Amino acid sequence: MQLSFLRPLYDRPGPWCSVYLDASADTEDAHPALDLRWRALERSLAEQGADEADIAALDRVVRGHDPMVGDYGLAVFASHGRVVLSEYLSAPPLRDLAHVGPLPHVMPLLAQRGEQVAWVRVVADRVGADAMAVSAGGVPRRAHVAGRDEYPLRRAKPGGWSQSRYQRAAMEAWHQNAGDVTAATVQLADRVGADVVVVAGDVRATGMIAAQMPERWQDLVVRTDAGSRAGGADQTMLDDLTVQTIAEIADQRISDALDKFGVQEDVGGGLEAVVSALQRNQVDMMLIVDDPSANGELWIGAEPTEIAVDPGQLAAMSVTDPQRVRADAALVRALVGTDAALTVLGPDEAPDLTDGVGAVLRYVDPSTPGRGNG
Repeated sequence: MQLSFLRPLYDRPGPWCSVYLDASADTEDAHPALDLRWRALERSLAEQGADEADIAALDRVVRGHDPMVGDYGLAVFASHGRVVLSEYLSAPPLRDLAHVGPLPHVMPLLAQRGEQVAWVRVVADRVGADAMAVSAGGVPRRAHVAGRDEYPLRRAKPGGWSQSRYQRAAMEAWHQNAGDVTAATVQLADRVGADVVVVAGDVRATGMIAAQMPERWQDLVVRTDAGSRAGGADQTMLDDLTVQTIAEIADQRISDALDKFGVQEDVGGGLEAVVSALQRNQVDMMLIVDDPSANGELWIGAEPTEIAVDPGQLAAMSVTDPQRVRADAALVRALVGTDAALTVLGPDEAPDLTDGVGAVLRYVDPSTPGRGNG
């Protein structure tokens, strides 16, 4: 998981107010229920010493957000009277949460987002296509491609002196329309950095589109005859295939991360080893087991690499005013500041990971501590 979207959270000092809220709008009493939940979080923030300007900024976002249909949540982060980041959650958080601290509490957001897969889905027929793209950050984009050729788009039935001429015209129209769809698909795929392109609908149209995709996209195309542009068509099979395809890519990423960690010959396992590697700007990707009950702490200075398991380590780095913070918050800040990635694991995906954390390193040298990832 790339963490660059979190960078604005570390461009200003704390304290930070972090809020996770079930904002579901699927019942008649949804609005008053949301109001009650938010008031409880407001009280919690005030009890933790949150600045009134921060609470007011959060209030404006929570009460003024555009509601979604069904179950969903909000994650909102504010500092110095300004909301710096707000995110919709595709499902309600495990529990409503308000946190005040020197760093934003982002781990629940990252655990719920999981591996973000950018994708494009095109539902095509011989006239045109409807396309949808979703970036790794979950931002949707849509496109509609209409055929530009006026020739008949059904091949003529046998018989008649003009049969071959109309068949050629129809084939040319199909190819031209497929070319327009392909161009629009490539544009969307490039824009979101797609990890997969699902091409669905009419078999002949999907074949033409897939064949015309540039070589760099060929291995990322998944074809299916599920789905239709017809009004009222049931898209259930196509939706299921899309979700399955995205899940398989996410699972493969996790598997690849574990494989990379495993071939390091027991280097980079455990909290102390990961902290040491972050100090050296040595981490390419950190693995962490999602544990909502985790409450461990680390010490930090002003810079992302000023992170330690005890304040004495920071004193040796000439940090004069170390702060004690949530361990996961300190680790994520260091990852963002060193352009490292994160993989969040379920408890059953890495049960033997020491301290529930490990790192895939950019380089390994004999002085690298942390051998032994058992």
